[in-house]
Parts: sequence; C-alpha cells; structure tokens
Amino acid sequence: MAPSSSSTAEDLPPTPWFTPKRVLIIFCVINMINYVDRGLIASNGVNGSIGTCDDKGICKSGSGIQGEFDLTNFQDGLLSSAFMVGLLVASPIFASLAKSHNPFRLIGVGLSVWTFSAAGCGSAFSFWFIAICRMLVGVGEASFMSLASPFIDDNAPVSQKTAWLAMFYMCIPTGIALGYVYGGFVGGHFHWRYAFWGEALLMLPFAAFCFVAKPLQLKGFSHVGSKKALTSVETVSPVIDDSEASKVDDHILVGAVGIGADELKKTSKSDNILNILNQFSLFAEDMKALLADKVYVVNIFGYIAYNFVIGAYSYWGPKAGYNIYHMKNADTVFGGITIVCGILGTLSGGFILDRMSATISNAFILLSGATFLGAIFCFIAFCFRGLYGFIVLFAVGELLVFATQAPVNYVSLHCVEPSLRPLSMAISTVSIHIFGDVPSSPLVGVLQDNINNWRETALILTSILFLAAGIWFIGVFLHRVDKSHDGCENQVSRITTDGRMPLLNENEDESSCET
Repeated sequence: MAPSSSSTAEDLPPTPWFTPKRVLIIFCVINMINYVDRGLIASNGVNGSIGTCDDKGICKSGSGIQGEFDLTNFQDGLLSSAFMVGLLVASPIFASLAKSHNPFRLIGVGLSVWTFSAAGCGSAFSFWFIAICRMLVGVGEASFMSLASPFIDDNAPVSQKTAWLAMFYMCIPTGIALGYVYGGFVGGHFHWRYAFWGEALLMLPFAAFCFVAKPLQLKGFSHVGSKKALTSVETVSPVIDDSEASKVDDHILVGAVGIGADELKKTSKSDNILNILNQFSLFAEDMKALLADKVYVVNIFGYIAYNFVIGAYSYWGPKAGYNIYHMKNADTVFGGITIVCGILGTLSGGFILDRMSATISNAFILLSGATFLGAIFCFIAFCFRGLYGFIVLFAVGELLVFATQAPVNYVSLHCVEPSLRPLSMAISTVSIHIFGDVPSSPLVGVLQDNINNWRETALILTSILFLAAGIWFIGVFLHRVDKSHDGCENQVSRITTDGRMPLLNENEDESSCET
C-alpha cells in the first residue's frame, strides 16, 4: 500500500545546507588551490635559479628551490613531476574504493594528505625530502580529481552540464596563474617556504569540511551495506539479525543450526579474501571496458599530447619568457595571460558546446578545431621578436587552447556508464600526467640543455599541439554513443542505508534512472 503523504514527508531525510551551486563553488575553490600549487612551484620566486659564475670569476648565488638545493634543469623538471608517482598509484585505488566507501569522505582523506604534504614541502631540508612530499601531494590530488567531476555532472542542470564542468576546469589555468603571482610575491618578499605553508593553511578547512559535512552519494553507486555490495560476492553465511540468531556456549544458532565461533572466524577470513579477489576482478573488468572503448581511447590520446604541451608551458613558460624577451616580471606576465585566457577560454568552450548541443561528436569537432587554431597562433607568437606581438598572439592562442578543457572531460564522462565515471576520470588524469606533463618538463629541460635556445625549444614544443588536434579529429568519425544513463535497469536504489541521496534528482532528464 502506498504511504500517506504525511508519513512520506516525515520519512524524508533532512535537506543538506549546501545546494548544487554551493557544491560547485566549494569544488572550484578546492581545485583552484590544488593548481595554485602547480603554478607556485613553477614560479621564479619559488623555483628560483641556480648559482652562476661569469668569465671574470664573479659568482652569483642561486635563489629559490633550485638555488638552495643546487639542482640541474633535469632535477628541477623531475621535481615538478614527482607528484605523478602518488597520483599514478592512488587514482585507481580511490576510484575503486568509491564503490565501497562514500566518495565524499574519500575526498576528505585525499585533501588531508595533500595539506600535510604541502606543509612538508615548506619544511624540506633536501632534494629527496621535497621530492617525496611532492609525491604525496599527488595522492591528495588523486582523490579529488577522480571524484569531483562525477559529483558536478550529477548535480548540474541538464542543459548546463558542460558549462558547469567548464567552471570547474576553469580553475586549472586560473589556479596555475595565481600560483605564479603568489609564488613570485611570497618568494620575492619573504621566503619560498612560506608559500607552501600558506597554501596548506588554505586547504586545511576544506579537508576538515569533507569529514564534518553530511556526505553526498554518486549516481550509479550503492553505499556500503546495500544489496549490490552484498550480492557482488557469494558470502558463506547469510546476514543475521537479532530475531533469527542467538549465542549459546560460544555458538551462533541460526535456524537451529549451530556454527562455532572458530568456524565463524574462518568464514569471515575467507569472505575477506574473496572480497579482495573480487575487487581486483571488478577492477580488471572495468579497465577492460575502458580500453575497449575507442571513443575513450582516442579522447585520452589527444588529451595526452595536449597536456604534454600545456604542462611544459606551465612549468617552463616564465623561465622561457625571461630568457627570450628579457621579462623581469615574467611570473606576472605569464600569470596574467593565463588567468584571463584560461577563464575566458575554458568558459567559452563549455558554453559553446552547450549551444551546439552537447554531444560527443560536437565535442570532438570543438576539440580538434580549437586546438589546431590555437597551435597556429602560439607557434607564430614564438616566431615574433617583439614582446608585444608575442603577448597578443600568444594570448589568442591560449584562449583557443583552453577552450578544450570542458569538452574533453565531457567526452570522458559521457562515453562510459555512470558506474565507470570515477575510474574513467582517474585513468584520464593518470594518463595525461604520466605520458603528458610529467615527462614533458624534464624532457624539455634536456632539450634546452642541448639546444641552449629557448625560442627553438618553445617552437618544437608547440608543434605537438598539431598532433593533438589531429588525434581528436579522428574522434569525429568514430561511432559515438552517450552512455551516461546506461545500466539503469541494474542500478540499485540510490537511497542509501542511512537515507543519503544524490543532491539533485530534479536535474536528471527523462532518460536518467528512476529512483
């Protein structure tokens, strides 16, 4: 019998204080702080320079991290990429744990690791100590970047999903640019260590918030203890409630059958082993499904080539600008260009895709076209001898290049089933870093050490954007299916055992799952 309206209202869980827009704002701020760290360690004020001696024997002491620890360009580039070790290991783990633990709490765990690691960078006493702290920073980033995007996609209005993703990914270039300015100011006026301690203090309240606030649940995932979690493994003993079981002389009586305490312990250990094996099996099946998806693979290959360039730009950009155009305020110039172009470009890409009708095919068209045009402008910019001509052309190029941020992540989220979205974002994040910006920083450092010409190095690097545009262009011709609402018939109730639900049910369109 259907319950009365009054009893239904009483049974509904209380509405959390945060609305979808507030969730977006919170995640955007966290993402910005996360990427402030990227710009911070690349800024001249924090990264610094190695000590030099001229022909007359007059030596100038180094500055920042590179000067204090006497690092080569290769070591310096490795330092920027060290976070990838933690990111590589932790991203698949957090994505898999999301199926058995609340993703909101997992984000809190990751942000806590991030906070203490950033503080450790400021307290570093050697190159290896700060390198280890940078690895742990990657662990913190892994939890957030794998799980934040699915939360935003769940809660965004149907007609504005790409725009909301654009707002979130807009914080990447904005955060990096603010990191340039922040690192340059703090490193120049105080000491580079204070910059790390400051960002750790900024992140600390958000790490605590993820533990204190009532957690949200992702679409397509059951909470711990749900029917789906129980049936994923064949358990030896059934779930027992107080009315069916009693304990007599160290035996559990279930339906007139006695099970000894020792036997129960053995059964529990056997269940734990089976659960672990089952988790590995499910992870292997999920990975196989991702790698078999041609749309996903093409999208990631293009993203890798794209991020190879963007990662090297973000790390070596200020130093290249300082050497090519003799910018004394290279941190501020590159930071200002990246802030303006990053915000306008990323938001424009999201809104344009929504206006075009957000589909995977249109996303690939926008990705290939914007990247190709952006590559042309950036390449011509580095050919210019004059500073002002470079700034104008490079700004236009960055505006076009950053328009890809929302569409590329839209494809990663919508070409897979809802239950695969955290893993999809995790593998995407790991791939673009381990094959993209992680090797690009030290490789560009090696290239510059051999060529010793920043202009030629920048031109060689920029040409890789044409490769990214070509790969994404292939995606236009692939068979594309939006799977973001697949698997509804097998999806368990999204109301969890303690009454939690995804924040916005009303944002789902008619093709989404019934609750």
